[in-house]
Parts: sequence; structure tokens; C-alpha cells
Amino acid sequence: MIKRIILFSGLVLSISKIDAQSAPKYSNDFLNIGVGARALAMGNSVVASDNDVTSGYWNPAGLMGVTGNIEVSLMHDEYFAGIAKDDYLAASYKFDKNSVFGLTVIRFGIDNIPYTIDLIDPTGNVNYNNITSFSDAQYAFLFSYARSFDGIKGLTVGANVKVIRSIVGDFASSWGFGLDAGAQYKYKDWLFGAVAKDITSTFNAWSYNLSQDLVNVFQETGNEIPQNGLEITLPSLRLGAARTFKAFHEKVTIMPELGADITFDGQRNTLISTNPVSVDPHLGIEVGYRAIVFLRLGIGNLQSTTDETGASYEAFNPDFGVGIKIKSFSLDYALTDNTAAGLYSNIFSVKFDINKKR
Repeated sequence: MIKRIILFSGLVLSISKIDAQSAPKYSNDFLNIGVGARALAMGNSVVASDNDVTSGYWNPAGLMGVTGNIEVSLMHDEYFAGIAKDDYLAASYKFDKNSVFGLTVIRFGIDNIPYTIDLIDPTGNVNYNNITSFSDAQYAFLFSYARSFDGIKGLTVGANVKVIRSIVGDFASSWGFGLDAGAQYKYKDWLFGAVAKDITSTFNAWSYNLSQDLVNVFQETGNEIPQNGLEITLPSLRLGAARTFKAFHEKVTIMPELGADITFDGQRNTLISTNPVSVDPHLGIEVGYRAIVFLRLGIGNLQSTTDETGASYEAFNPDFGVGIKIKSFSLDYALTDNTAAGLYSNIFSVKFDINKKR
């Protein structure tokens, strides 16, 4: 009995979370954290203005803005004192002046989780040599394509094919597939962007491999035994509008962008919350000097919360960042709470262009 109950609680949480019926709002939620220090510093307000390799994540239509034949971006981030790790790699290739292909790979995982179900051996003795470990990891592979049209000035469109892989040790795994579609439109100094995420809904097919001892633990601790099935991510919509202004000096530019994430899966704790539509607005500002040095500010995660006395108030997360671009190399930094957990992270990302020799 004791042997079966001494089970690392993280395993229960990891496997229980994949029940779509219990929490459909947060299916594949690791894909909502964000990538690239520039975007994170601007409160994720980049759907209209993003125009580099990171657009494969934010808005595939923005891939038409890449300047090199090949562009690569990297980011590593950690949360909760390094317990959770978020890794991002993206590359794009420009076929011709009207088409770009992109590949984005994201991994969000917790590694080296102790598995203690066999901590107490059959004789009743504690044997630490029986402790093993496992990982709870989620992967996303985004295959992107963007295109512009000679006959429609300022308009670009793009799409993602998403393949999602989740692995919880040897106990559970899934494969998922989905589609995104995006567009950007430039009119004079104005930029507009829209992305329809999971337009056909994204389906994750889960399968489980649970030993009888593990099934007994679930029963004795009052947890529901997972069953093979589908987890569904419903469609959502991202909108953005930005404009570039010349400041007090011709070498200084200011670009604010207002964005909104619109979900259709029920009432959420957002600034505008109805059933079934919820709207989460956010704002970002980028100040640039000679297109070399950048200062960025953002506001996001506007929601109602309560203090220690139970009084409610409106809260938000401010973000801050800087960036530098020297020829084909960019280094960006962000101080942000992109998990909305009240814990700020220092995030760095790099990007570089590889121009094809002619």
C-alpha cells in the first residue's frame, strides 16, 4: 500500500493535464508563451510588424520581410528556477522575391523528474537506488510558407502546418496536427496583421502505457485513470495594428502596436470576457535609432485579480527590452513575465542572416 501511494505528484499532474474534457482552454498552451526577445519585450504585440524569421511563430505572412536568403534565430529560456526549459530554433529560406519557406522548432519540457513508485522495495525498506527519472516534454514543428503578389501592393499571406509531439516518460504520448493562416497589409506608414490559429481545430491523439502498479496508485489516490482519446485545441484569432512615426530627429523612429488575442472556447480571465468569446488586448512600443539600437516596452496579461484582503483590482504585466542590430546580426534582450505567473525572466535571443553568394 505505502509503495503504491508514494508516487511523485508531478507524474499525476503531467498525465492528468492531458484530459481534454477537464481543461479544453489550455490545450497546447506551451505554444502561447511566445518566442523572440523582441516580441516578448513588446507584450507579444508584433502580429502586424513582425517581418523576420520569428514570423513563422507570430504571423507566417511576415516571413516575406526576411532580408537574407537564409535567416536563423535561436532562444533558450528557463522558468521556475530552471525547472522548466523552453528552447526555440527557427530558419527561413527565400525561394524568390515572392515566396519564403520557414521551419520553427519549439521544445518546452521538464527533465529529470524523480519517479519514486519503487522507492520502497517489497521488503518494506527504502531503497534510493530504485529511484529513476523521466521527462515531460512538448515539441512543436511549424512548417511555414509566405507569399506576396505583384498585383496587390502591400499584401502578404502565409500559412503554417503544425505537428505537435508530447511525451510524458514511458507513460503517455501524443501526436497532434493543425493549421494556421495569416496575413499582413502595409498602407503608407500603417501596418495591419491577422492570424487565424488552429483554423480547423488542432487534434492531439493521446495513448497511454500504464503499468498495473501505476493504475493502482491512480485509484488509491483518487485520480481518474486516463483513457486513450483526442485533445482538441479550438480556433483563435490574433489581430494587430501598428504605425511608424518619425520622432524629434529623423534618425529616430517610434512604432506602437496594439494587439488583441480573441478566443472562442468560453469565458476567460481577460479584460473583455464573455461566453464564449474572450478578448485579451496588449500594447507594445519600439523606439529605434538609425535602425541599429532599439528600446522596447510592452503591456499584457490584463486581468482581474484579488489582493490579500479579497478586494478585486485590474492587474497587468509590464515588459521591457533592448536590442541591437549590426549588419546581418541581431541580439535582443527582454525582461518579461510571459507565463503570467508573477515571475520575471531574463530572455536573450539572437538572429542572423546568411546571404547567398551570387
